[in-house]
Amino acid sequence: MTLDRETFLAVVEDSYSAYYTIHQNEGMTELPLAFRADYYSRDEKYWFTKSVKIWANETNELCYVFCAPHFDLETAERCLDYVIEDAQPRVKPHKEHQYTNFKAVFLADSFDEAARKAIMKRRFTKNYKYSLHGYSMLMTAAVDLSDCSTAANKAGYPLVKYFRKLFDARK
Repeated sequence: MTLDRETFLAVVEDSYSAYYTIHQNEGMTELPLAFRADYYSRDEKYWFTKSVKIWANETNELCYVFCAPHFDLETAERCLDYVIEDAQPRVKPHKEHQYTNFKAVFLADSFDEAARKAIMKRRFTKNYKYSLHGYSMLMTAAVDLSDCSTAANKAGYPLVKYFRKLFDARK
């Protein structure tokens, strides 16, 4: 079953807009970036009053969704480099920061086999102050709309499950 790329992009954007802040690509880059979705979460636990904080925790995600009819190796690598370069300055590590994950999602009707492999093999991790101030990790996914399949790197396995649910909802 083949899905229409623009329709599926609207479904993905609507799905992310429930919890994420959506930033459309209006002059951010010449790459086929459809939108960037930012998620920020902070949890705190107090003892009797807010002045006696027991713990606090921040978890963040920056998701970059690229959409094009076809991705070749060069375009995919440029997009992955852009995600890492753009997302790193947005990380603000401190003692209550747990992680900020970067997601790179590629929606296309077809992929070069080399591009799919590059997306699946790309890894990036960074620890801040020996992980005492958190870490960052790159999660990638190549979503092929021609056969409704998703390929991801090891860190991006939750994205495979997420897109499988979206595919099932569209059937």
